[in-house]
Amino acid sequence: MANAVTSRIGRLAINSTSFFLCDMQEKFMKTIRYFDDIVSVQQRLIAAANTLNIPLIVTEQYPQGLGKTVSSLDTSKAKGIIAKTDFSMMVPETEALLKETPEVKSIVLFGIEAHVCIHHTALDLISKNYEVHIVADAVSSRSMVDRMYGIERLRQSGAFITTSECVLLALMGGSKHPQFRSIQKLIATSAPETGLLSKM
Repeated sequence: MANAVTSRIGRLAINSTSFFLCDMQEKFMKTIRYFDDIVSVQQRLIAAANTLNIPLIVTEQYPQGLGKTVSSLDTSKAKGIIAKTDFSMMVPETEALLKETPEVKSIVLFGIEAHVCIHHTALDLISKNYEVHIVADAVSSRSMVDRMYGIERLRQSGAFITTSECVLLALMGGSKHPQFRSIQKLIATSAPETGLLSKM
């Protein structure tokens, strides 16, 4: 019963969580709204994953044409960096990596675009009974309309919509966690609002 309740309310735990970084590539730098801001938020999330030993899975959409993940994101400790042409990150290589960590029940998902690859990835994960947490201040699209309604569409499908700071503090559970001070340093300055408070 306790596990069912935990799943239903979306509680995160370090030992049952994985981070997914979706398609943050060079060719998108000039077209995605608030790209630099969401990169700065993603840097916090990746640093936290490294500190807490949370597995990070990274995808790149058609990297031959769209480039590699931007160099400002340190993916050197990622469990896998997977090239894809599907919109969803849930390609066979990703599924194989997830099978290596059967304890993972929650996926923290961030990247681009909210209404395309994030959308398809989240639906695939939900259909496989993963609990999906969309980090609203770490996802974007070329259009704010697509971003906003893409996120809303995922809420309707059962994803949890959250923020980077909410995720990191949820993983801590309290100030007694041995890595609390390290995580506290990451959020000492508030994350940029990445356009979430702006009009379309």
